[in-house]
Amino acid sequence: MEAAMSPARTEIGRLELEAHGLADRLPDLVIEASRVASTVAHGIHGRRRAGPGETFWQFRQFEGADAATLIDWRRSASSDQLYVREREWEAAHTVWLWPDLSPSMDFRSDLAPVTKRDRAVVLMLAAAELLVRGGERVALLGLGRPTASRKAATVIAANVLTNVSSPLLTTSLPPKIRLPRYSGAILISDFLDPLDQLGPRLEEMAGAGVSGHLVQVMDPAEETLPYEGRAEFLGPEVAGERWIVDRVETMRDAYIKRLAAHRDGLAEIARRLGWSLLVHHTDRPPHELLLSLILRLGGQTGSYRMSTPPAAAAAGGPA
Repeated sequence: MEAAMSPARTEIGRLELEAHGLADRLPDLVIEASRVASTVAHGIHGRRRAGPGETFWQFRQFEGADAATLIDWRRSASSDQLYVREREWEAAHTVWLWPDLSPSMDFRSDLAPVTKRDRAVVLMLAAAELLVRGGERVALLGLGRPTASRKAATVIAANVLTNVSSPLLTTSLPPKIRLPRYSGAILISDFLDPLDQLGPRLEEMAGAGVSGHLVQVMDPAEETLPYEGRAEFLGPEVAGERWIVDRVETMRDAYIKRLAAHRDGLAEIARRLGWSLLVHHTDRPPHELLLSLILRLGGQTGSYRMSTPPAAAAAGGPA
């Protein structure tokens, strides 16, 4: 008789299948992200820095994604390398993007059209396109070099495809990476890890003067636990975890209160760091979230939905 597979091997096999599935869907997600970005762009004027016109220049090596018009030919003539000239604030203000691709993000209830994982990828790619249109540089956190190319979304999608099984993407906590001072970060996750684990990780990232924006992506069923009767719950992050509840409706109120308390704690962490928190539900259009996010990145206020739960309202409002 064939021996049963170990939980570890079963988990590895499941992760490989999920990675391949995401890789197969990436081309469609890139197209959707471009469409979403175009929708949002219609409602926002291109953002340009007013600034005092800094004149402190520095050089970096030319990257394949850079436009040829950015090359500084005088500096490049004295070297075997091509160089791009940029102001110091341009170098400092790269926005680093991180999508949580861990197993818990591969959830979709009957109330939503997409998984949290697919929506996180679309939001990240659309944000990249909008940021580049606004003159920013973007990069996949820990897995790519900053680019200002108009093809930034495609570049980042290729990085995701190459690193789809990397622990930097498949671990539910943001990676431990020291970001350049005064850069920006957009972290997209369900942020359901314990706050005593999330808090220190975010504090470490913010310590370098990084301005951050947290986007909590949730399935609507995770907000209300709309199930009745006997139900089985499987732990998405640890193979073999399962709970059976005879009358799930009896735990609904306690569940909702605990989720609200968790979100309140997450919002407090964001406030303490000077970051923002936005909540997005996968049954809502992605452009709603992106509009609010881009306005916040531009230093403006406003929310696309005002009827929000207290915890979310204090943090920026759900979509």
